[in-house]
Amino acid sequence: MEMTGNTILITGGGSGIGKGLAEALHALGNQVIIAGRRADALQQVAAANPGMAIATLDVGDAADIARFAASVVETHPALNAILHNAGIMRAETLVDGTYLDDAEATIATNLLGPIRLNAALLPHLLKQPRAAVMTVSSGLAFVPLTMTPTYSATKAAIHSYSQSLRHQLRETNVDVIEIAPPAVATTLMPGQDQDPRSMPLADYIREAVELLGKGEKEVLVERVKFLRFAEARGDYDAVFAAING
Repeated sequence: MEMTGNTILITGGGSGIGKGLAEALHALGNQVIIAGRRADALQQVAAANPGMAIATLDVGDAADIARFAASVVETHPALNAILHNAGIMRAETLVDGTYLDDAEATIATNLLGPIRLNAALLPHLLKQPRAAVMTVSSGLAFVPLTMTPTYSATKAAIHSYSQSLRHQLRETNVDVIEIAPPAVATTLMPGQDQDPRSMPLADYIREAVELLGKGEKEVLVERVKFLRFAEARGDYDAVFAAING
């Protein structure tokens, strides 16, 4: 992926990693469109970054994705990159059955959202001289956090999906890049932004953008390799125990 001169759509761009990547990519000379459910949050980010565009989108809603995709292509015909960053992470207790609403919302947002948005926008991307699809998985795709089972499962699915998508698009103009963050100091989960074990957001964005610039197909900052390569190192059980207490 070229690091400048793109028109990049970033879902979940109003806060956290999405906001950080949006600002960094905007500063590099890309036209950035941030999308999300909360118009007020998007407007605040855009006001601080003149030239950044906004659009509302509920990535968990299939009908809204169809509406949004038609609109964003019409409004931004040069669109050549998507960063599927929107996601939710909720604690679930699996023994009592009360978690189903959270599980279904997590699957709709984290997994079906990127799949549906790709289905809507890939025909457009394939017509561009160069294009990219960037997915966001997680270190928890490789070792699950048992208090967030559906989140971990959706991120494992995104990792697998990204590999298949990359292979199917290997002879096209579309690069497929998977970004797998560690725990980062954001508000994704209550208290995560204050947890000393979370990687500072600014540090994460700086390292991730540097790796994107090197053409990495799997963007892995040093902090996430503890999880990403646990099985390959042969210490999966120890890592699983370490993060799950």
